[in-house]
Amino acid sequence: MNIVVLLIPVAIGLGAVFALLFVAAARSGQFDDLDDPAERILHDD
Repeated sequence: MNIVVLLIPVAIGLGAVFALLFVAAARSGQFDDLDDPAERILHDD
């Protein structure tokens, strides 16, 4: 039972870190243009 007391805060901490990293990546514009690169090869410029 003591390990659960340790693992729950670790899991919450890791989740918070990944959530903050995702928000930082989204704010920097990393996920803005997901469809255009795949379709760019189809257009003959």
